[in-house]
Amino acid sequence: MKKRLTLLALLLSAGAMAYAQTGILDIHPAGDPAGKILTMEEAIYRGVGSARSAGARWDGDDAFRFTRNGQFLRQEIKKGKLTPAQPQDPAQALTAPAPQHPVVGNATSAFSRDGSLYIRQGGRDVAIAVSEGPGIVYGESVSRNEMGIGEGYYWSPTRNKLAFYRKDESRVTLFPLLDITTRTGTLREIRYPMNGMASEHITLGVYDLVRAQTVYMQVTDFDEERYLTNITWSPDERYIYIQVVDRAQHHMHLNQYDAATGAFIRTLLTEENEQWIEPLDHLYFIEGRNDLFLYRTDNRDGYRNLYLADTLGTIRRLTAVDADVEYVANNGKSVYYTSAEVSPVENHLFRIDLTLPKKDAVRKARFSKPVNLTPERGWHSISLNSSMTWFLDTYSNLNVPSASLIRSTDGKVSEVLAETSDPLAGYASCEVDLGTVKSADGQFDNYYRLIKPLNFDPAKKYPVIVYVYGGPHTQLVRDTWLGSIRMWEMLMAQKGYLVYVQDNRGTPNRGAAFEKAINRRCGVAEMEDQMEGIKMLKSLPYVDADRIGVHGWSYGGFMTISLMTTYPDTFKVGVAGGPVIDWKWYEVMYGERYMDNPETNPEGFAQTSLIGKAKNLKGKLLICQGAIDDTVLWQHSLSFVQQCIDDEVQLDYFPYPTDPHNVRGYRRIHLMDKVTQYFEDYL
Repeated sequence: MKKRLTLLALLLSAGAMAYAQTGILDIHPAGDPAGKILTMEEAIYRGVGSARSAGARWDGDDAFRFTRNGQFLRQEIKKGKLTPAQPQDPAQALTAPAPQHPVVGNATSAFSRDGSLYIRQGGRDVAIAVSEGPGIVYGESVSRNEMGIGEGYYWSPTRNKLAFYRKDESRVTLFPLLDITTRTGTLREIRYPMNGMASEHITLGVYDLVRAQTVYMQVTDFDEERYLTNITWSPDERYIYIQVVDRAQHHMHLNQYDAATGAFIRTLLTEENEQWIEPLDHLYFIEGRNDLFLYRTDNRDGYRNLYLADTLGTIRRLTAVDADVEYVANNGKSVYYTSAEVSPVENHLFRIDLTLPKKDAVRKARFSKPVNLTPERGWHSISLNSSMTWFLDTYSNLNVPSASLIRSTDGKVSEVLAETSDPLAGYASCEVDLGTVKSADGQFDNYYRLIKPLNFDPAKKYPVIVYVYGGPHTQLVRDTWLGSIRMWEMLMAQKGYLVYVQDNRGTPNRGAAFEKAINRRCGVAEMEDQMEGIKMLKSLPYVDADRIGVHGWSYGGFMTISLMTTYPDTFKVGVAGGPVIDWKWYEVMYGERYMDNPETNPEGFAQTSLIGKAKNLKGKLLICQGAIDDTVLWQHSLSFVQQCIDDEVQLDYFPYPTDPHNVRGYRRIHLMDKVTQYFEDYL
């Protein structure tokens, strides 16, 4: 097998892989100064972060498909057979695996339409839950996709039963969005549950396709505005497991219910936290067991780790590492997970072997030491085959655009399948530096990337553009190709700017203490950390401290205006997109998690609102927003504009009349041209 894989490696790559494994602070060499300058279209569409890989994906347990020079190929591992292949339909690749038992119900799919839930059965659409009127919705995602929720229904393992959400949002207030494409303009009203106001009521039903009957889970925890998250079927489909969270998001009950009757069985585990609870994962049952599962939380040991638990509530930590981890798979004998334990800016695959007795398995289980299966520096994306004997590994780091490998999970075989050449070859690339700066409280290292101008001369002074997000769930700096750079940053560096991007407290992948430092004061710790980065920049001899600009979107738009109004003498120019202005106008699920509500946290809302800070604005500020934004409502930015008018403060405003929260497609070229020109004109 070794020889066959080596032959495959020779077929797919121009040569053997020979990358130096250097430290995180290495500087990527500058490209040809006379090379091509990016256009705005290229800056937006050439790809973000890392170069394209070979696009390998599994096709059965012992074969995978990939592309080479535009040709689709199929490789069989054991036979070493390489053959042409037809393009694979993405929908086919995502089809659920064949059930272990026959599907008696004969349903092929489910879908929600006009608030009602249907299944496709025997060639016809059958309604299994019909909306009773406006505000009643079946089978659609709930809670605005927070807390790991991304769908509205969940098939049982045999697909003979279907669990689904019923959402009653009839009490939720309506917000009007203006459609200017009609002759006289039309208002489209959406239900938007604002912080501190009425929220939706969620229940979970189970439809039995064989009996054609529905039962509802008898959830009584907390009040009716609770959240039902991370719905999990037991492998034998006798039970439904629900993580029930109170509206304040300080308490969680992991409950077991009888899927046939809806009856409550028991509470397995509880979580509580004065800051917040945020369950993100369903349960991962141990292969071959109905009584053992893996559970992920950051509330027990300070990091988002995996725990082995049983259906009676016994629990024990599996991944005892001071780092956040992500579950990948298990086969009953080994657990595979990715982790930040090598570095917060790297992602590696690990394996832990299990020895599990039949009785009292959690307490008596034996765990091996974790084994790192991806030794190369950088960020690894993993795809295991179904028997977990092989995995596809695509990775990059600061100096490696992309490499795809096939590896055995015992760590004995590792061969390069394909490696991507520099996608910026022929372009005037700029230096990219990865580094760290201490957080304002001195407890953490915050990672940054700094892109230096074309033909960089340390004896000159350069203006700086700070690109910021800074909020939960988004890590901007990783040890990937060019530090996860966006090509717009390279474009601005080509134009002569230093571009600085830094993660701060409140962002993910660093543990609970780091992430929850923003509790009840969104923007405060984040700004303090960003200003430590600014302090570092000002200490560099080539930084023009009088010409610092800032740009961000959504939470980054909130950060942009927060920085400009809190530190008005530091920032000369800012461009804020879709900015949150006051958290009382943001939605319940996200906003109450981090800020609580205006009644329970009046000081926090007053401190973080940008309305009262409008009078402090000194620099040139441009706000851009989609006028049909249903995430950060138009009320935010328009209220800030009105306050600037009242305070006799000048600013610039540019709406995108037919765009939602994110401006995409050809209009994004217009947007980024607008942003670029604003810095060119005023910075």
